[in-house]
Amino acid sequence: MATAKRNTTKKESLTRDKLIGLYMDYVLENGKEPGTVYKFCKENKIKEEDFYKFYGSFEGLQKGIWERFFEHTVAVLHKSKEYESFSSREKMLTFYFTFFENLTANRSYVLFALKQHEMPLKNLSQLKLLRKRVKSYSRDLIKEGNKDKPFKLLQQSEMFFSEAVWVQFLFLLKFWMDDNSAQFESTDVAIEKSVNTAFDVFDNTPLERIVDFGKFLWKEKMV
Repeated sequence: MATAKRNTTKKESLTRDKLIGLYMDYVLENGKEPGTVYKFCKENKIKEEDFYKFYGSFEGLQKGIWERFFEHTVAVLHKSKEYESFSSREKMLTFYFTFFENLTANRSYVLFALKQHEMPLKNLSQLKLLRKRVKSYSRDLIKEGNKDKPFKLLQQSEMFFSEAVWVQFLFLLKFWMDDNSAQFESTDVAIEKSVNTAFDVFDNTPLERIVDFGKFLWKEKMV
C-alpha cells in the first residue's frame, strides 16, 4: 500500500517540464538516450503510462523539448509590457536574443542533441515542431508589417518570409554552436546583423546592411 501511495504522489506531481528535465539529465549523465521507455521510467520511479500521457516515444520527447524552448521564449516575451509596442523588426530581434539565452542555459543538452547522430539531417529532424512554431511566429510578424504598407505592391509574402526566417534560424543555430566568444557575444552580433539585413531586404533598402553583414561573416570565417 505504501508503494501505491508513492506512485500516486509521483503521478500527481509529474509534469511535462519535469519529464523533460529527467530526460535531459539522463542523456547528459549517460552520454546516450535511455534504451527503453520502461527502463527510463523505472529508473526515475514514474509509471510508464504517465510518460505516454505526454509523449509517445523518446523521438516525440526530443521534438517536444525544442517546442518547449519556443514556448518558454514566447512566454518571457509576453511578460514584457514594452514587447507589444515593438516593431516587427524589434520583436524578431527580441525573440532571437531570448531564445538563444534559453539555449545557452541548456547548452550541454543542445550540443549533445544536435551532434548525437553522424548524419546532420537525422539530428535536425528533432526540430520539426519548432520549425512550425517559428514559421508561424514569423508569419504573424510580417502580417503586422504588411498592415503598415498602404499599397499591396509593397507588402511582402508571408510564406516566403517565414521560410527565410527558418533558414536564418538554422544559420544562427550553427553559428551559436561554433561560437567560442565570451558570453557568446559574437552570436548576439550575428543575430542583430542578420535580422537587420533580412528586414532591410524586405524593406528594399538592403545594400549597406548586406555589405556590413558580409564583412562580419568574413571576419568570423563563416564564408
